[in-house]
Amino acid sequence: MKISAQFGMWSSLVFALFCLYIAFDGFVNIASLTDETQRADSRGFAYFWLFLGMVSVGCALLSRWIVKREEANPSDG
Repeated sequence: MKISAQFGMWSSLVFALFCLYIAFDGFVNIASLTDETQRADSRGFAYFWLFLGMVSVGCALLSRWIVKREEANPSDG
């Protein structure tokens, strides 16, 4: 299955927003937890989603670079 770089860019951005929302929500709600084990687990969960969001942002930037490069120098294919 082939997808365009433009579609990859937009889908990566949507996924990044989703991941970063979950990470933000996790970090905000840590203060309401009383058990230290749950707090540590929640922090790790939030960092995992933050990592996924950053990877997705990187993929979106890479796709944007590909789109810009193709627009500047279109191939004949």
